[in-house]
Amino acid sequence: MADISAAEVKKLREKTGAGMMECKNALVSTEGDFAKAEKLLKEKGLAALEQRAGRATNQGKIFVKIKEDGSSAVLVELNAETDFVARNPDFIVLGETIAKKALEQGLNAPNEELNNMVQDLATKIRENMGLKRLYQIKASSNEYLVQYIHGDGNIGVVVKCESDKPEIFKNDNVKAFVFSLALHIAAFNPKALDRSKIDQNWLKEQEGIFKIQMEQDEKLKGKPENVLEEILKGKINKFLNEICMMEQGYVKDEKLTVAKAVEECAKKAGAKLAVNDYVYYRVGAE
Repeated sequence: MADISAAEVKKLREKTGAGMMECKNALVSTEGDFAKAEKLLKEKGLAALEQRAGRATNQGKIFVKIKEDGSSAVLVELNAETDFVARNPDFIVLGETIAKKALEQGLNAPNEELNNMVQDLATKIRENMGLKRLYQIKASSNEYLVQYIHGDGNIGVVVKCESDKPEIFKNDNVKAFVFSLALHIAAFNPKALDRSKIDQNWLKEQEGIFKIQMEQDEKLKGKPENVLEEILKGKINKFLNEICMMEQGYVKDEKLTVAKAVEECAKKAGAKLAVNDYVYYRVGAE
């Protein structure tokens, strides 16, 4: 039998995350061959993952990174089976590393390298994990990106604004306002930036639902067709007010719409200001 030192067992444990006895047994069974012992433990970890393959990965975190020059940002959703693992320092480091690599490589979807990184940690921890999605949002020289992570990372937002005088984005008040827009998105999760961004087929489906509801409303029985059409238009308009970001009540002052709040901020800054885009990620959402 090979003489297995405590230092070798400790080294193997640090590299694989397996228990002390598992590491010692692996080294004993491979007669002290470190590489073979590591491979053996990895195979055991993969086998454990296969047994858990059907288990859902509904926990996790959102990670967001913005390039130092502000030219792009990336959002990543990394999932695990349990909240305990989602709080694991190795899990957090992995998510941050993936976001950094995706940003550097200009990725808009997971690739083999990133998926392998996830698989390596999953094998070590022996819990299902998944790189569910990632997205990169670009910004031009007159645009400005701001990020916001809510709570323990269950929601992540990036908002992109534009100005004819991009130097206003160095103004603390403007920066604070754009950050508040990210807070607004995290709080209200708008369906779209404005009405022009709404999918018309989806809107037709919603209109159909309203019509059915109206047909079942006893109070509307016998109303003239033109009156019913106006009621339907009113319902759709109210619905769009609620789901389009620019028409929603601004999170810091619900008496103002977001559009009006943007207008007021622009006026104070002495420049044009527009919200061009945003991305909202929530753990477990599609």
